[in-house]
Amino acid sequence: MPANILIVEDEADLALMMRYNLEAEGFRALTASSGDEAAEVMRETLPDLILLDWMLPGLSGIELCRRWRAREETARIPIIMITARGEEEERVRGLATGADDYVVKPFSIPELLARIHALLRRANPQLVTNVLKAGDLELDRTSHRVRRSGREVHLGPTEYRLLEYLMRHPGRVYSREQLLDGVWGNDVYVDERTVDVHVGRLRKAINRGRSPDPIRTVRGAGYAFDERFAATA
Repeated sequence: MPANILIVEDEADLALMMRYNLEAEGFRALTASSGDEAAEVMRETLPDLILLDWMLPGLSGIELCRRWRAREETARIPIIMITARGEEEERVRGLATGADDYVVKPFSIPELLARIHALLRRANPQLVTNVLKAGDLELDRTSHRVRRSGREVHLGPTEYRLLEYLMRHPGRVYSREQLLDGVWGNDVYVDERTVDVHVGRLRKAINRGRSPDPIRTVRGAGYAFDERFAATA
C-alpha cells in the first residue's frame, strides 16, 4: 500500500497542486484546510507523514505540531513545515517545536518529493522497501508474492492488501473502520464485519499447523501485526 500523506494547507490551489504531484509519485494524499479538518481526517486514517502549513485559520501549524508531538499516537509521525517564513529564527522555532524538516514557499516540487522520500526512509523503511520481512514471513511488493518459511502463500487481492497494510506498521493497532478506509478505500461501502471475514481468511492462508499467528486481535480496538513476531524466527 502507498504511504498516506496528509496535506494541511488552507490555500486551495497549492493543496491541489501538492495532492496531484504526490498521487503522481504513487502516494495516497489526504487533505485538510484547518486543524479541525486535520483532526477529522486523522480519526479515520493516521498518516505516515504530514505536510503542515505554518499559517492556518484557527490553530497555527506551530500549535498543531506541538499538540501532535505531545500525543502518543502521533508523536513519531514525520512533519514537514511549509511556510512563507524563511528567516533563520523562524526555521529554528519550527524545528524546535517538533517539525522534522522545513520548506519555504515558493518551493520546488522535486525538492519537496525528495525530502518526503528521505524522511520516510528514516522514519519507516517499510514504506519504501520492496520486500517486507518479519520472522519467517516475507511479502514482495514487486511480484505481489507472499512466502512463509520459503513456502509460497496464495492470497486473494484483498487479503494481500490487508497483510501489506498491517506489516507496514508492526505494533500499530488499526480499528475496523481504519482498515476499511486504508485497504478498501473511502469510496467502497461495506460492513465493518467484512474486515473480520478477511482477517480470518488471511490467518487461514498464512498459519499452518502450530505456526505462530502474526495477526494480533485487540479486543474492542481492532487488529495489529504483532511487533514481537519478528523475534519468533
